[in-house]
Amino acid sequence: MVSATVSRGAVLGAVALSLLAVPARAANGEPRSPGAVRPAGAAAPRAVKSAAADGLAAPDTAGLTAVLRSAVAQGAPGALARIDDHGTTYRTTYGYADRGTRRAMDAGDRFRVGSVTKSFSAVVLLQLADEHRLELDAPVNRYLPGLLPDDRITVRQVLGHRSGLYDFTYDMFADSVPGFEAVRHKVFTYRELVALSLKHPRTNAPGAAYSYSNTNFVVAGMLIEKITGHSVRTAYENRIFGPLNLQDTFYVHPDTAIPGAHAHGYLTPDRAGDPLVDATEQTVSWAQSAGAIISSARDLDTFYGALLGGRLMSAARLAEMERMNQVDATTAYGLGLRRRDLPCGVSVYGHTGTVQGYYTYAFATKDGGRSMTAVANTSNNGEVLNTLAGALDSAFCGKQGKRWPPAAGKE
Repeated sequence: MVSATVSRGAVLGAVALSLLAVPARAANGEPRSPGAVRPAGAAAPRAVKSAAADGLAAPDTAGLTAVLRSAVAQGAPGALARIDDHGTTYRTTYGYADRGTRRAMDAGDRFRVGSVTKSFSAVVLLQLADEHRLELDAPVNRYLPGLLPDDRITVRQVLGHRSGLYDFTYDMFADSVPGFEAVRHKVFTYRELVALSLKHPRTNAPGAAYSYSNTNFVVAGMLIEKITGHSVRTAYENRIFGPLNLQDTFYVHPDTAIPGAHAHGYLTPDRAGDPLVDATEQTVSWAQSAGAIISSARDLDTFYGALLGGRLMSAARLAEMERMNQVDATTAYGLGLRRRDLPCGVSVYGHTGTVQGYYTYAFATKDGGRSMTAVANTSNNGEVLNTLAGALDSAFCGKQGKRWPPAAGKE
């Protein structure tokens, strides 16, 4: 099932304007006839006006739905996307949220956001820096004595993936399904996860190179708890969830269920032909402050809009968060924040997320005026991950500057 709508959000309250429906490619692989999506009524001129004010093309809603349709054709049971653009909201869905009941994906469904959690953790630490309770260039061991084997590793290097700490998940999930089943109900301490990393040599000297590692944001969670004296859950709730009224956003670790209406997540097995694994219920204890938040597309759009709009920290700290080190030709990384350079010349800021059963892209423009979240409810499927990246082009480039196939997605 596919649905697509556009509304004017806070500008016109609850008024919703329909888009032409797009017939679905069913989750069982039975194709139906193709359709088209376009804004109806006066909504399209509204979107064009706000986009033009920023020098952006209007979102390509038909292209966005085509991306979701392709993701489903490549093995995701379902996919959803939401764009918030200066009061105008676009929503589109494709496929199923639950393969068992065949419930259609809904744009309001909650899901596990994976590494998008890292932006939340970074925000808390940067707020603590604003409060003069943390120095970004201080050694981690100043706050967590003896945790790391090198006093040169700083908080800034941890937040920017430049610490050299080995990513313990490489070993944990070398085989996707057996690795997941071994930990899906397990509860780790932060120190146990760090110890798994320290069994390996570091990937580089502190500060010498970018090397993505979940270990860094496990350390970030430890810093949050040590400095605030509270759990990361309390820190997230008091500093971000509550102030932004993120009603769909939770940190439930070590509980295993997603509260309320949600998309089931399906892990693709390593061996072709094996059935998808429903990975919805899990502790995500292997990730915690690196990847255990639950949210919705609406809330992630709100979060990145507020962050980039300067509502969560001082301008000086936000500038530090946005100070990027180039990763490759199209991506760069700051402090818990990723930049993607799109083919139309627009750069967007946010994060990608991978956790068993879910892929997420959540990004916004530099001023936070336009934000987009796209989700597919599968993982361990490189085709789907790469295809979902095309949602960024449709959301921020419109019908110009498109690439197909999209550039490979990066965690």
